[in-house]
Amino acid sequence: MRPFLVLQLRPEAEAADEEFGAFLAKGGLAEDEVHRIRLDQMPLPALSLGDYAGVIVGGGPGCVSDKPEDKRPVEARIEADILSLMPEILARDMPFMGCCYGLGILAVALGGEVSKARYGEPIGGVDCALTEAGAADPLLAGLPRDFRALVGHKEAVQALPPGAEHLVASDPCPFQMIRTGRNVYATQFHPEADGQSFAARIEIYKDRGYFAPEEAGALTERALAEDVTVPERILSGFVARYRAVTVA
Repeated sequence: MRPFLVLQLRPEAEAADEEFGAFLAKGGLAEDEVHRIRLDQMPLPALSLGDYAGVIVGGGPGCVSDKPEDKRPVEARIEADILSLMPEILARDMPFMGCCYGLGILAVALGGEVSKARYGEPIGGVDCALTEAGAADPLLAGLPRDFRALVGHKEAVQALPPGAEHLVASDPCPFQMIRTGRNVYATQFHPEADGQSFAARIEIYKDRGYFAPEEAGALTERALAEDVTVPERILSGFVARYRAVTVA
């Protein structure tokens, strides 16, 4: 069986390890089923995408919409590395799941607009709803039409990118999940996260501009009180669907 390629961009070891553990647990993956690369630690090596069942891109503190001069050097390199893979991923229609930051990457690769003009969401839970296209999507089959998810982002997709299907929406941020082709997906919410995950991330990122540091305690309480179960079914469904499938 081919492994899944997991690309991480969080420069904080504690956050990267927590996210990776969440991908394994919520995706139903064993460690020997993945090839993990922390792009904060190393440039993207030469890869043959045909060796992988799919690609999963995690979140992080960087923003694709920041001006080049405002990006930390490591964040700029990570962004360039991931974007360098997207033409082949799109051409192959390769199974891809971008999580939060990964939605911005996919939108940019499709020629869409990502900015901080509208639709940023504070840390916490949000009500999401399947669109008609989402209800008909095979990856989302059997999910409730309405569900809670955990979010926290300063930038967002401003309009549906060319060639994309709109699968999930929320009132604060219309573009919560999109797909292009048959197999390339991305979410604005975190399909791997639960309340404990967000509690850990709130502590790690309390000084990164997502919220005022003095709000950390209240945000943690609210995150831990969230009953978030549907998003992980999207991640585990992605893994199950592509684990043994060969995509041309």
